[in-house]
Amino acid sequence: MEQHQGQPPQGGHGIPIEEAMQEKQLRDNMRAIGYKLFIMSGKGGVGKSSVTVNLAAALAARGHSVGVLDVDLHGPSVPRLLGAAGRVRSEDGQHLTPVTCAGNIKLISMDLFMPDTDKAIMWRGAMKTSAIKQFLTDVLWGPLDYLLIDSPPGTGDEHMAVLEAVPDALSVVVTTPQELALADVRKALDFLREENAPILGIVENMGSFICPGCGREYAFFKKDGGARLAQSCNLPLLASIPFDPAAVDAADAGRPIVLEEGDSPARAAFLRLADTIELVTGRKKN
Repeated sequence: MEQHQGQPPQGGHGIPIEEAMQEKQLRDNMRAIGYKLFIMSGKGGVGKSSVTVNLAAALAARGHSVGVLDVDLHGPSVPRLLGAAGRVRSEDGQHLTPVTCAGNIKLISMDLFMPDTDKAIMWRGAMKTSAIKQFLTDVLWGPLDYLLIDSPPGTGDEHMAVLEAVPDALSVVVTTPQELALADVRKALDFLREENAPILGIVENMGSFICPGCGREYAFFKKDGGARLAQSCNLPLLASIPFDPAAVDAADAGRPIVLEEGDSPARAAFLRLADTIELVTGRKKN
């Protein structure tokens, strides 16, 4: 095959060798990871990132090797929730080394590349897709039991990039109980079905408030909205996480509530969620 100046060398099927090598590296990286959990929701403000970091911390605390990939490029909050310090490095100028935080969680987030984390990222779709693929391909994740992928609200470029690159990712869909959130989450579920993406189940966040003084439960929104959605969609309800002021304080301090001492309704619920994830993925630690 004739090769024109300035063009990359071509393989036998007309695929650039560099692209073919990238695809091989992506497959090798993903093959070393037991389960990829795609945490998403059609609605903003439902606590996806809180669910991601607390589930990751709970699994890591039980001895699992865990990574977190934050693909919310415009509003990354995972590094702050995990108290991550430092920046992503490259030892050889080609591969990226994740930042280790919250004990032994490996983390990649756009925030960890930015010298000024208050600066906005202004990227169009192609740049976002390229960055996400690079995070999955060029990062030295190593062998992991779980890789949790935290996504932005909606069903846009970031979500399609993840599902294209990681077709076996199991989606965990987060909602709050009120109808305003459920309406957007139904769209997210429809998106996942259109993409033939496997859905692990639904997590209802901020389902209720348990008074720390008297122990009485109060419903902020409509009660059991997540359970009704799961039933109507023939999906399991993986957990119902109550609103807990202790979890808010822990998040502000950059520490997952599951790593805090003492009793906490949210901590107990996140630990039960980790139990469920271990059970359905068959990776229960002895």
